Amino acid sequence: MPGMHRNRVKGGWKGRLSFQRTVQLLSAALFNGYAAGFYKGKIFTGGSKAVCVPVLNCYSCPGALGACPIGSLQAALGSGKRRFPFYVLGLLMLFGAVLGRAVCGLLCPFGLVQDLLHKIPVPKLRVPRAVDRPARYLKYGILLVLVVLLPACTGWEAGAASPYFCKYICPAGTLGGGFPLLLANAGLRQAAGALFQWKVLVLMVILLASTAIHRPFCKYLCPLGAFYALFNRFSLYQMRLDGDKCVDCGKCRSACPMQVEVTQNINSCECIRCGKCRSVCPTGAIASGFRCAGTPETAGEKDG
Repeated sequence: MPGMHRNRVKGGWKGRLSFQRTVQLLSAALFNGYAAGFYKGKIFTGGSKAVCVPVLNCYSCPGALGACPIGSLQAALGSGKRRFPFYVLGLLMLFGAVLGRAVCGLLCPFGLVQDLLHKIPVPKLRVPRAVDRPARYLKYGILLVLVVLLPACTGWEAGAASPYFCKYICPAGTLGGGFPLLLANAGLRQAAGALFQWKVLVLMVILLASTAIHRPFCKYLCPLGAFYALFNRFSLYQMRLDGDKCVDCGKCRSACPMQVEVTQNINSCECIRCGKCRSVCPTGAIASGFRCAGTPETAGEKDG
């Protein structure tokens, strides 16, 4: 199939980093490449900070070379200038249209943190469908209320609004920005109060949950994942299932960290394109990559 990547290796990844893990590590290093910031306890202020990266990566992280799109969107909506955030929203739509939630599965540093924590050998929990499915909509509510409506409405009235998601929830900001800055700056440690303690509690709950539940933040809370999910069916980067090769063994469903019904809806809004379904497929029926002209639609893919 043109433009698509198939995994035919049965045991060749053993002892080596997977493609997903390699890309995750490289992207984390790229987005947080200002190493001096970690030991100086200072935020990078170069020209690249005006550019949004595609992932949840806190502006205040000492190593961050770019701006977080969710933080930037809140800042633009809450500025009180009543201007439509064309730049930030345009970049987000571009990232979504090209990659969809592959950003979550391959590029996001906080996704990498959750993946690594889930490897800790503790009992794993599969959230019952009756709880899991309704809870998935929470991230859309966070996107709508905390990221869009509250900054926009309070910013117009007060002249400037708080970045509500960043201020009260974002675990990536606490882990990548809050802790490194406090460790390097005694003044900040003395100033940290109840709000930071709340943020630490939120972070600890998510990190502990990640050891038993695969990517709980991505599934239930991440507003950036909610935004990219809207593009999953239409993005240039897609998953493909060859229905003629599929033997319905169920291995792909069991391997999927997002509990996607792979054979029924391979490009579900919940699919993060991590490639685990592809790696376990015994017949090579699953492929992923960028769409090419003339690439046939997926056999066996259904709406739902």
